[in-house]
Amino acid sequence: MVTTAELGARQEEAYTSSDIQVLEGLEAVRLRPGMYIGTTGQAGLHHLIYELVDNGVDEFMAGECKSISIRIRADGSVKVEDDGRGIPVDEHQATGLSGVETVMTTLHAGGKFGGKAYSVSGGLHGVGASIVNALSTWLRVEVYRDGRRYSQQFARGDATAPLRSTPLPEEQADRHGTVVTFSPDDTIFETIDYDFNALSQRFKEMAYVNKGLEIKFRSEWRRSGEQPEPADEPAPAKDVSYKFDGGIQEFVTTLNANRAVLHKDPVYIDKQVNGTKVEVALQYHDAFSESIYAFANCINTQDGGTHLTGFKSAITRVVNDYARKQGLLKNGNLAGEDTREGLTAVISVKLPNPQFEGQTKTKLGNPEVRNQVEGVVAETVQIFLEDNPQDAKRIIDKCMTSQKAREAARKARELIIRKNAMDGGSLPGKLADCSDKNPERCELYLVEGDSAGGTAKMGRDRAYQAILPLRGKILNVEKAREDKMLSNEAIQSITIAIGAGLGEDFNTEKLRYHRIIIMTDADVDGSHIRTLLLTFFYRNMRPLIDEGHLYMAMPPLFSVSQGKKRHWAYSEHELEQILANVNGKGKPSIQRYKGLGEMNAEQLWETTMDPEVRTLLKVEQGDRSADDEMFSLLMGDVVEPRKRFIQTHALDVKNLDV
Repeated sequence: MVTTAELGARQEEAYTSSDIQVLEGLEAVRLRPGMYIGTTGQAGLHHLIYELVDNGVDEFMAGECKSISIRIRADGSVKVEDDGRGIPVDEHQATGLSGVETVMTTLHAGGKFGGKAYSVSGGLHGVGASIVNALSTWLRVEVYRDGRRYSQQFARGDATAPLRSTPLPEEQADRHGTVVTFSPDDTIFETIDYDFNALSQRFKEMAYVNKGLEIKFRSEWRRSGEQPEPADEPAPAKDVSYKFDGGIQEFVTTLNANRAVLHKDPVYIDKQVNGTKVEVALQYHDAFSESIYAFANCINTQDGGTHLTGFKSAITRVVNDYARKQGLLKNGNLAGEDTREGLTAVISVKLPNPQFEGQTKTKLGNPEVRNQVEGVVAETVQIFLEDNPQDAKRIIDKCMTSQKAREAARKARELIIRKNAMDGGSLPGKLADCSDKNPERCELYLVEGDSAGGTAKMGRDRAYQAILPLRGKILNVEKAREDKMLSNEAIQSITIAIGAGLGEDFNTEKLRYHRIIIMTDADVDGSHIRTLLLTFFYRNMRPLIDEGHLYMAMPPLFSVSQGKKRHWAYSEHELEQILANVNGKGKPSIQRYKGLGEMNAEQLWETTMDPEVRTLLKVEQGDRSADDEMFSLLMGDVVEPRKRFIQTHALDVKNLDV
């Protein structure tokens, strides 16, 4: 029964229209930035740059732009310039503001809705420039068109001055384009921390899928600790420039540069289907990985979509049809994964009204695109197979070998499951599990060697730290099919201990530990074991990396003892700092640790396993194509590119112990 007092209290707390908050202008973006850029971490910071570069790419696709330049300045501000038409400067009828101010201060305002200014555009929602403005402490726009320079200043989304116009000097009268310079708001972003390699790889991809577009990128910025000595000298700039007249064909050739290919040139498709431009390049190689990259309106759709589905359907159907027609396939069909083993492909579609999932545009949803892509890919690949019977025979043989290996892998997987069931679902014998059963609190250390594993077992916190010692080096999965991989004892143990499956069946919801930590010796063998493990996880448990569950432990390289005091150094720089601060009483003793087993359990805990003081490096997904190239280069069968890489970078290696 509700009392009168309780009823009165409820009425006072009643939900009325006065509780509804109306956010003016770009307030919503500043209040909930994650809704618009995905995250306020580094990826979100990079997204601001991509939004502006995408606008330049839209101008290129409209035939109005030849080059885009990006410059990150030493103070962390960013300048993006294109030589397109320039943002319109005349008054907008609906807002009463100039086109520049309308675009910069109004969500869902842009030239990409009606289809007149842009027949194809990556900036579907028309919110890119305004989002950058909203999340910047200051922003300046310069527009060059009609022989004049127009400029306007903004701060946190609001105009701070009217649009100004000045005539250009006679020698610059033909200049056209847009320049946007902005400084990201450090009260919004977790840190102002740019990744030059990730950004440059993204721009490289953009140049590949826009044949003939020149993209220049310069970074003068350095994160804390990277500044040169003396500190008052400017940091050296990093510069890259991309222009690929070969487009996505050149992209595929580059991706396969470290692999033995099954046919000389990529199969190339470039067709218009009902207003959609479909461009595809594909080439088979003799390795076992599948590398397919899909773009929609020049945006890397990392989560795929209908264009990728159509491509896969076409490959599966045509390869099966050809194999059956040639009498090579008699029982059953090749599975889709069999037809794509060793396939490198780039799919790029450009369409008037793309349906992206969210502002970050990671998946394409247009249903009509599936049939458009499937039709042209099936037609072209069928002609290629019929016109090149020797190449076709090599491809079909590889697909059928994959089918046999997949069946063997299925049996090996069932054997593991059956063995596990007979053992009562027991975990690997060498695994020292933790007592806590909540995966969010638990972590698994993959430790090099039985000796170090034994030390780690004694030094750990048994409540939440599990230890799995690994004897020797695990299989290089870059050179092995799944059936051989599954027969490897170490890989079996890792897979069972983690408990989330493999490959397409991998499910992070079944993880037994939310932190998987690779802990190896600080020597050449330890580095090789760490690389083998990273290759295994990248190729077979990639969601571990994507969702932030994979780490590398950082054991100390040196201990410095003086009397009863001991200091730990994790780099040569730290060692120098410690030695510089050591008091002059007696000569300090320095020990170089090459192996985890050289420390006792207490030392291993206090330096490498104690969450209060340890350093863990999170393994993060970089650009997929760059990562794919690197794993193929370092771990693949082709020796010559790896040899050249080692010769090029040998002098860059520090702390090398052989």
